[in-house]
Amino acid sequence: MASRSLIDPTPWDRPALGIDTFEIKAATPEAMAQMQRAPGHYTVKVDPLAPKRLLHEHGFYYCDTLIEPYCAEKDFVAHRSPDAGVTRNVALDKVMQICHGAFVHGRFHRDFNVARARADARYDRWLAEMHAKGQVYGLLYREEPAGFAAVIGSKLVLHALAEAHRGRGRARFLWTALCEALFAAGEPEISSSISAANLAALNLYARLGFRFRNTVDVYHRVVQ
Repeated sequence: MASRSLIDPTPWDRPALGIDTFEIKAATPEAMAQMQRAPGHYTVKVDPLAPKRLLHEHGFYYCDTLIEPYCAEKDFVAHRSPDAGVTRNVALDKVMQICHGAFVHGRFHRDFNVARARADARYDRWLAEMHAKGQVYGLLYREEPAGFAAVIGSKLVLHALAEAHRGRGRARFLWTALCEALFAAGEPEISSSISAANLAALNLYARLGFRFRNTVDVYHRVVQ
């Protein structure tokens, strides 16, 4: 087992991917050496401007760039609609129908060593676990589930819009209802994490007054 000081196991990903999974805390020669002793799927997140030679020399390949949208209540630009609302009481099967297959921009979906079905299963499992903890908001359009957001504190860690509601200008209304509910609950700032390739999400957050920080490049490697 890899040392926790340099490499952390990520057991929540193992059931979906079917192999041991790890995250390297810093791309160092010592971490690369430890990685070779523990077969599995590895993730490392690095500054986009950091040298990548060590990663390439050890077989890592690029998967995604993540960026963190964030917004304080005073900077939030609301787009309200009487048709949009939120609920903490949304059925798991309703949000699971929206979740399954929705995350085409996810780093595991872009990883050629991970089958699409396994990548989908990772997000499905994650949503089910968060729903069981009461951390999922249903996003309602005309009182029907149109999306969801899984929230830890003030961070939107997993969210999606149902296919029937995409591209129709409704996301800004649904996210307004969600963010205003979080601000009303006392959260001073809301943040998320999205792929830089997800232009629809980037544009949505920008339209709502969010700014962006903490960009990281994500690399993967499978050790046999």
